[in-house]
Amino acid sequence: MTLAPRVVLVHRTTEYEELVARHGTHGQAAFFLSSRGRDIEEVAERHRRTRRALAEVTSTIPLTWRQARVERADLDRFLFAPEDVVVVVGQDGLVANVAKYLAGQPVLGIDTDPGRNPGVLVRHRPADATALLPAALTSHVDELTMVEAVADDTQRLVALNEIYLGAVGHQTARYRLGLEGDGGVVEAQASSGVLVGTGTGATGWLRSVWQERGSTLPLPRPTEDRLLWFVREAWPSPATGTSLVAGELPARASLHLTVESERLIAFGDGVETDALELTWGQSVRVGVCGERLRLVG
Repeated sequence: MTLAPRVVLVHRTTEYEELVARHGTHGQAAFFLSSRGRDIEEVAERHRRTRRALAEVTSTIPLTWRQARVERADLDRFLFAPEDVVVVVGQDGLVANVAKYLAGQPVLGIDTDPGRNPGVLVRHRPADATALLPAALTSHVDELTMVEAVADDTQRLVALNEIYLGAVGHQTARYRLGLEGDGGVVEAQASSGVLVGTGTGATGWLRSVWQERGSTLPLPRPTEDRLLWFVREAWPSPATGTSLVAGELPARASLHLTVESERLIAFGDGVETDALELTWGQSVRVGVCGERLRLVG
């Protein structure tokens, strides 16, 4: 017997809910915000829009389908199934948060705050779910490239936008950097870390570094099997170089980094709480991930 599809609604706690949880009541939260020149009504209205969007999307789920709901903080403990249709209700960043936990399930992004979100990944409105949900398993999807880091002790990290490798607190990181298939060239470096990003990340942190650097490297498209990497603030010294500070990584290439600090970390999509821990002498390889995020267009 074939299981009916399951819709997994992914959402996050709203700013209003976080404020009330922290301060105890609506009134105390309002006082706290007013002391900082903000009006709680604006925060509460965004909360209400999010709740209305969740309710509207829930009402469109076919009656024969199963459903589940997971909050962002619980994603690492939630078990996604092959037959799931993942509906992300919120901001673009929430799609990036869920991407690394999936294995080919289609993702439908619902924008709860049009005009405030860029809408790169949450491309649809709540009313669109009526038509999109039944077709999600067979409709066109964009297969977005992801980036992965694999350490020599089998630790693995996957991200949709970018992976950052560096020191805790963004202090000076010391390591040896090399490119696969580049004639064995390896350089000792001291820097603020290394950023490796995808075409999806080219709308965020990666683009910021690319623009600040005045790079002539073409930014990758979200579906392109190509990454860009940049070394941030490499420091020239008698023991450290600055010749390998930027480049491209096509599908089968990788960047190799060997740690020469007491401790470095690698984290993806800005989530420092979910990081690889790397100690002196360990190595890590970063390149295009074999899995893709299947985003409903």
